[in-house]
Amino acid sequence: MKQVKISVAPELAAAFKAACAASDTSMAGSLSAFMAEYSNTAARRKSSRDYTTRRLRRTSIRAIIEQLEQIKAREEQYRDNIPENLQCSVVFDDADQSVSSLDEAIEILGSVY
Repeated sequence: MKQVKISVAPELAAAFKAACAASDTSMAGSLSAFMAEYSNTAARRKSSRDYTTRRLRRTSIRAIIEQLEQIKAREEQYRDNIPENLQCSVVFDDADQSVSSLDEAIEILGSVY
């Protein structure tokens, strides 16, 4: 078994010690159980992001496209609500360029799969 040193605020350590005493468990046992559970959870999260199959890659790209479409819609709304006296300004041009770039990115990603 290997020892792990951790540094926490004194009040947090006292609260943890009190909680362990109240639940009649050791601090080491509680920390070991937490680390084991966290390790398993992290491993599951990592494997769920595994892009080894084409289906997972397509699903991920579709999710990215949906997010980009939502961002594009918000940017279009922002651009369309710019007052008329600012529609020839840098602010409007930047918003318009953002919409165009997002549209291009969506089109490129859509053509991938």
